[in-house]
Amino acid sequence: MLHVAVVGSGPSGCYTAQGLVQQDPDVVVDVLDRLPCPYGLVRYGVAPDHEKIKSLQNNLRTVLEHERVRFLGGVQIGPDGVPTARLRELYHAVVYCVGAATDRHLGIPGEDLPGSWSATEFVSWYSAHPDAIDDGFVLGARSAVVIGVGNVAVDVTRMLARGTAELSPTDMPQAALTALAASRVADISMVGRRGPSQARFTTKELRELGTLPDTEVIVDPQELALDPDYADPSALPAAQRRNVEALRAWAEAPAQGAGHRIALRFFLRPVELLADAGRVGAVRFERTAPDGQGGVTGTGRYEDIEAQLVLRSVGYRGVPLEGLPFDPATGTVPHLAGRVLREGLVAQGEYVAGWIKRGPTGVIGTNRPCAKETVTSLLEDASALVQRELPEDPLTALRAEGIDPVEWQGWCAIERAEVALGASLGRGVVKLPDWESLMNAAHSNESATPP
Repeated sequence: MLHVAVVGSGPSGCYTAQGLVQQDPDVVVDVLDRLPCPYGLVRYGVAPDHEKIKSLQNNLRTVLEHERVRFLGGVQIGPDGVPTARLRELYHAVVYCVGAATDRHLGIPGEDLPGSWSATEFVSWYSAHPDAIDDGFVLGARSAVVIGVGNVAVDVTRMLARGTAELSPTDMPQAALTALAASRVADISMVGRRGPSQARFTTKELRELGTLPDTEVIVDPQELALDPDYADPSALPAAQRRNVEALRAWAEAPAQGAGHRIALRFFLRPVELLADAGRVGAVRFERTAPDGQGGVTGTGRYEDIEAQLVLRSVGYRGVPLEGLPFDPATGTVPHLAGRVLREGLVAQGEYVAGWIKRGPTGVIGTNRPCAKETVTSLLEDASALVQRELPEDPLTALRAEGIDPVEWQGWCAIERAEVALGASLGRGVVKLPDWESLMNAAHSNESATPP
């Protein structure tokens, strides 16, 4: 049997495991994750009110319940856990599906002021990621600025405008629900440095903003008109054309006087976060203009937008994993069709898939062809890889080294605990929000029958 470790249980890791066991009956896969919970960004990145996308967990669950796939959660890979070199000893092959774990920075003065956060930090908080911090994101805030015009920016904007009635049925942790229910944020500006035809959000996500109760979407027709493609969007790809059409409808709509106002702003580049009493109080933007080559240039005209909360949503970035080569220019591991490259040469038995392979691009489904390419490469190498005799069962070895992974039964125990927590609060499933509660639940009844 070919023993493969897949590091990361998000979509790319699960699709990799699925491809391996479906295409070769002589492959067994251990899917390792730093967290005791599987599914990666599907659990901790998809907005809690997006039930249809979150239901993808059911598909990933089928992969992890396969008879030749074993989930091992709570296993740190790297200097504070299992070294990559040790992992390589325990398996014939290792596929790293570790994603892009950090955010891009704006690199402007005031970015680190209290009240300024990456959107990922905010998402982690309302998604109950055990590493999340609760530092009063919305406490005392009346207005918010979201910098970026991608789907994550739309998600956090929508969460700020949602009410208790819409959020209570979700699996949002109780502390986040309570804080958002008490929020006084009424004005939210989502700001992009380029035009509407270049925005990264999808039309479906964008239009959701217009369906929020007691919320109006405000678009300045003069900003739209700055976009060369606005007057005649017929030449644009269908997705961008639909975005422009949705924005045009809002720009032409009369004011409603709703309780929440979402302003979609374009051609504004952040240059500084301004302080007020030691916290962020406003964002200074420079007006930009199209440069005729798909980019923008500064105009020397500025505008300040009030905000006691700033969420920066300008993209993800991969981080180095000790023991693996890393290209800091792209934030990825160098590879050839998924095979890790060390100084230009293929490293036997080491592979990558997902964002750490190609960068933070695409949607969840993009991980399928990406994983397929890596699986094809690995199986082409299988006859050579399997020649190396492994010392023992990897799980036995890990336990002998003091590592106690959370197996599938432990994850099922976490699921039962989250059902029970929700019932006690008069809600549906409610996520456990911290390491202690997750690990206590995982070890409470690991031998119990899965639900």
